Amino acid sequence: MVELLNWLFGQYADYSTTFIVLELIAVVFGVASVLLASKTNILVFPIGLVSTAIFVYLLWKWQLFGDMFINAYYTVMSLYGWINWSKNKKNQSIEPHESNNVRIEHLHAGDVPILSALAVGTMSFVALIYYFRPVINNGFSFDGAVLGLHLFTWVDYTDMLTTALFLMAMWLMARRKIEHWILWIIADAISVPLYFYKGFTFTALQYVVFTLIAIWAYYEWQRRYRIQPRAAYA
Repeated sequence: MVELLNWLFGQYADYSTTFIVLELIAVVFGVASVLLASKTNILVFPIGLVSTAIFVYLLWKWQLFGDMFINAYYTVMSLYGWINWSKNKKNQSIEPHESNNVRIEHLHAGDVPILSALAVGTMSFVALIYYFRPVINNGFSFDGAVLGLHLFTWVDYTDMLTTALFLMAMWLMARRKIEHWILWIIADAISVPLYFYKGFTFTALQYVVFTLIAIWAYYEWQRRYRIQPRAAYA
């Protein structure tokens, strides 16, 4: 048991108390935001902003630039989603005790080109960041920095994939599309072992919770869609 705990949390011995506390706060707010999203509660966005803002800072300090880019994008899309959900918030809730419901929609053919462009652009951008990572880690100096695709690791390629999935999911979420939960499920599940490998146990455990919530939330959104007075279209 002691060896297991050391494997899971031993890396935190080298972290400052401030970093550990910030990561825990970000995790708590992150889980809360996903629970709110599953209930189509508009508070998902202000709560989520707290989590993403903290992670942007932490990931910059940890030099995990792909993950930092994800959370920076989340911050921007949270503001967009907050506005979009506010505009589409129903005047009368589906269920009397749920006053924060918004209309839910399905993915349409017109969304596919945007999603494809977002995926390609995201993976290209993150690949560019990792390509120039030696320069970034060298104080943004090319002096002595070695560049090349041969320096990429499986973690880098996995980051490129999960970043694209997360960004597509966040865009669909802001657009109130049910299918965004499918992307969350896939990306969250991949992120669990990825963050364990990176040594961020609290964040990895957060993604375990995210995966379970996302599976439940997908069916919850399907249920809410069926009981809407009429289907809404983008």
